[in-house]
Parts: sequence; structure tokens; C-alpha cells
Amino acid sequence: MTRTRTTRLERGRSALGPALELVHTGQAPTRAVLTAELGVTRATAGAVAAELEALGLITVDPHPTAPVGSQGRPSHRLAVDPAGPVALAAQIHADGYRAALVGLGGRIVATAPGCGTVDADPAQVISEVVAAGAELLRSRGRRCVGAGLAVPSAVAEPEGTALNPLHLAWEAGAPVRDTFRACLAEAGVTGADGATVTGFAGNDLNVAALAEHRHGAGRGARHLLVVGTGHHGVGGALVLDGRLHTGSSGLALEVGHLTVDPDGRPCHCGSRGCLDVETDPAALLAAAGRPASPGTSLLTQAAELLRTEYGTDPAVREAAGRLVDRLGLGLAGLVNILNPDRIVLAGLHRALVEADGERLRGVVADRSLWGRSGGVPVLPSELAHNSLVGAAESAWQPVLDDPLAVLGG
Repeated sequence: MTRTRTTRLERGRSALGPALELVHTGQAPTRAVLTAELGVTRATAGAVAAELEALGLITVDPHPTAPVGSQGRPSHRLAVDPAGPVALAAQIHADGYRAALVGLGGRIVATAPGCGTVDADPAQVISEVVAAGAELLRSRGRRCVGAGLAVPSAVAEPEGTALNPLHLAWEAGAPVRDTFRACLAEAGVTGADGATVTGFAGNDLNVAALAEHRHGAGRGARHLLVVGTGHHGVGGALVLDGRLHTGSSGLALEVGHLTVDPDGRPCHCGSRGCLDVETDPAALLAAAGRPASPGTSLLTQAAELLRTEYGTDPAVREAAGRLVDRLGLGLAGLVNILNPDRIVLAGLHRALVEADGERLRGVVADRSLWGRSGGVPVLPSELAHNSLVGAAESAWQPVLDDPLAVLGG
């Protein structure tokens, strides 16, 4: 490295993290855009891009091209390196677990076959999913930067404990983060320096919201509300100016326990008619008069029912309409409190908005002050595995904050 380039890099070192995040989220497809977004000189932007390329994080097209019809100066294309390092992502839900390797840009590089049962001992199931992820790393020969775990429970901070795993046979207060880190060490999951990678743990909807904000339907939103139902129950999350809002101790946005029908179904929390039991897959199957089939996740069964029979079976349409009305009532209350500029719906709620988005948006608009005045966009999520991608985002965050400190040696 010449002294001139060294000087430019020293000046631009503080820009390495912001530059990587711009490429990671697709906001800087060229070096010219990177220069403008960072507010630095072309030479500094070039040095920053070159250093990120040397770290194996991005690629810089050596042959600059100009956009079609443009009279401007050609610029080098930037992209995440498809052969670069990965994060180990793990998700545990009521019907099983899954492990994956996720690269920059939210790219899922590989997944392990999911398991259909969850042991009552958190350490057992976390050990199994970590072992599946470790095998993926070994078989793919990829460098690992960290690991993230998504669980269907609020995760209290700073303790890293699962406060209310209502849909798992786990005791409240299970030390999921410490257990995850111990399992990573036992499985020999290490980084480039040979040390055990750091493990992070978070609520599945929280991390899914972060993934949708960076790579999916929430891109560009300043105040993003994400609500979704997976295999059991309902969760919610809020992303404010690009940062996940978790409250004072990690427990914010437990939206599943908003009451939307005082005379509704009994909830696991002790109340009745919560979103958690009025708008999840079990509620749809029950309202449609369809018994759940063993051996297949409730989410898969409910989504398939909507996909194949919503247009032909009046009972399915009526059941879906009931869920849409309950969901719309809950969303309207959240709009009144939070005033988001966008709502993204995940899991079965994604299928509901795709089936009858007009009815859902109408309920939200009729029941909320801000919905009447401006109309809050209500969109289906875009990422197929947003909780896995989001779990990886937590592991990638230290790299995005300071790439040299983590990977530069």
C-alpha cells in the first residue's frame, strides 16, 4: 500500500463501517454513489472500497460503466462478495428449528434441514441447532463472523434470558444467550482468529423486522412497524430510524397480547381474545372448521389453506375475514399509539394481506386517526426467512460498526 493510499485510508477509516452498511443494504451500487452518500472525496471513497475488498467483504468491478443513457463519468460497480464470510443463523420455533449461513446483503448461502420437534430442555435444542449450523460451516468451508439465535419469546436485556416462552415447554427465564454461546464453544464454531465467535440472541419478530427494514419490504421506512404470526402466537417490532426499538430492557412491542375480542378465545397469558390467539394459524384452522394435521407445522397448513381454498370455499373466506377484522383492529390501535409510516405483515398475516388487503386496510383506516388522515401503507413481507436473516444481522452488526476491528487483525 503506497503512502498516499495509506493516508487516504486513515482519513476514511471511520467511513469503513458506514460504507459497508451502504453496500450491505443495497444503497451504494457504485463507487460514485458511495462517494456522494459518505460525503468524501472520490479518492477517499476509492481507498475505502479497496480496503473493504481486501477484507473479503465486497467486490469492486475493475471495469467502470456508465448507466444507460447517462452522459456522466463511468463508475465502478460495488457488490457484496458472494464468496465472503458468513454469519451462522439459528431459529427455534414451536414446531422445530432451522440453521443457516447468511452472508452480507441478507443472502442465505446454505440451510440445514429443519427439525420438527423442540425439546423441553433449551440446552438440548440449542445444542442441536448449533451442531447443524457448525456442520454447514464445515461442509461449505466458509469463514464465520458471528452467530445469531432467534427465539419465540421476549429476550430480556442485559441478561439474555427468554422471559415468556409461552409456546415452548421452557421455563420462563431460560438463559438462551449464555446457553447459545456455550454451545457455539462446544461445537468449535470459531472466527478467523481461532476464537469462539460471539453469539447473540433475540426475539424472532424483532430480528425479522430488522431484516425487512434492511433488505425487504421495510426499506426506506423511518418508523417501521412489523407484525406477524409464525407457527404459534403473534409478535411485533418497531424499527426507528434504522435501529430496533426494544424498550428499556428488551421487552417492547409485545403486541400479541392486545385484546381484540373481550369475549374471544382464552389466551396463554391468562386474558381472552388477544391477537396471539385470535389471528394465528391455529385460529384460522379452527374458524374454518379444519382440524390440524399432525406432522406438519400449523403455519404451513394455514397458509396452504388460504392459497388453495380461499377463492373456492366460503367457510375459508369467512374464517379469513374474521382474522382480518381482528388483525385490523389491533393494527389500528398500534397506529394510534405509534404513528408508523409503514406496516409490514409477516408469516400468516402476510398471506392474509395478500388474500384480502383491501378489507384489512379498510379496517385499519376506519379505526385509526392517522389511518383516516394519511393512510398507512400495509405491505406483505418480502423475505422468505426473515427471522433467520435477522438473526444473522445481529451477528453482522459488529462488522458493520467497525470492519477493521473485527476482521482486520
